[in-house]
Amino acid sequence: MLMFVWLLQKYYGSRLESSDDLQTSATTCSLPRCPMPNSVQEALHQVHPEVTKRFFGCGLPFPAKLDGCRLLDLGSGSGRDCYAFSKLVGAHGHVTGIDMTEQLVTASRQHIDYHQKKFGYEKPNVAFVEGYMEKLGEAGIQDDSMDVVISNCVICLCPDKKAVLQQAYNVLKEGGELYYSDMYASQVIPDHMKHDAVLWGEGMAGSLFWQDLITLAHSVGFSTPLLVSASNIVVYDCELKAKTGDIRYASGTYRMFKLPRNAVKTRATVTYKGTVADFPDQLDFDSSHCFKTDEEVNVDGKMAAILQSSRFSSDFKIKPSDGESCSEPKSQVAQPTLNVTLTSNYNDFIFFFFFYASQII
Repeated sequence: MLMFVWLLQKYYGSRLESSDDLQTSATTCSLPRCPMPNSVQEALHQVHPEVTKRFFGCGLPFPAKLDGCRLLDLGSGSGRDCYAFSKLVGAHGHVTGIDMTEQLVTASRQHIDYHQKKFGYEKPNVAFVEGYMEKLGEAGIQDDSMDVVISNCVICLCPDKKAVLQQAYNVLKEGGELYYSDMYASQVIPDHMKHDAVLWGEGMAGSLFWQDLITLAHSVGFSTPLLVSASNIVVYDCELKAKTGDIRYASGTYRMFKLPRNAVKTRATVTYKGTVADFPDQLDFDSSHCFKTDEEVNVDGKMAAILQSSRFSSDFKIKPSDGESCSEPKSQVAQPTLNVTLTSNYNDFIFFFFFYASQII
């Protein structure tokens, strides 16, 4: 564990000066593939340029309805996402960023006053702490204290992903969600790649085999992960291409929820009220669920429980279907509403990601 920490601290603390120094297209995956809400665009544009320069994320993990939320960013890096979230949660919300790299934590703290004044707040609503996302309690993050946990291309840098998800689950309140972007691999990463410092620093040696995500999420208590968006990741460096062989990579943004233990998963008819800011006409919840205002939609028990238990409960009319219950599937990805046959080997991993994301969203 200490070796991994040292490698990453050195890589991100001193080797990488900006996102241009990365050897893959991971950061370009954070460019929107569909129009961003105006509030998110405005928040990102107001982040200090020096903070944005050292952004190393691989997605846009910006869920809707954040006003007043307590939010935790795992692996906050330069603080770009934290400062954008500082704007989105408003003066009555709060954002905490945690990172294990002292240089990045120190650098991100330098811009707290700037953004407080930029957003017109009486006092700062963002804080940065140095610590490990596998040990949030030791960093002072209390259990059941957060409404939303986000992360942007950082879990792939951690060897113990179950510990990270377990800690995220623990600090979330009931009904809270983990919404994050990360790198995924088309197959299990072989052990010999995990000893390469550059492959670790680029997120390639630690990328999760994407089929393992469902089982991992369920093992710590989360609902089935819902795919929001996905993009192909291109490896630029020829030497890295040779090292990774036929392994292919993609950036995927998922959302999963901490449902109450006694949540009843009953099929229901739901109607979106059009009350979420920036989404008056329809709410694209994930790549399989698009809710149009005042239009009834039949959902399974899992989705009904999420809508009933989460911060979105007041935005939906929910009418349970009498006598129809639905338990969580044990090892099944939420199926796309497309004529796509998903086989056990998924030979064309990137095709699935692109087709799944681009055709539904």
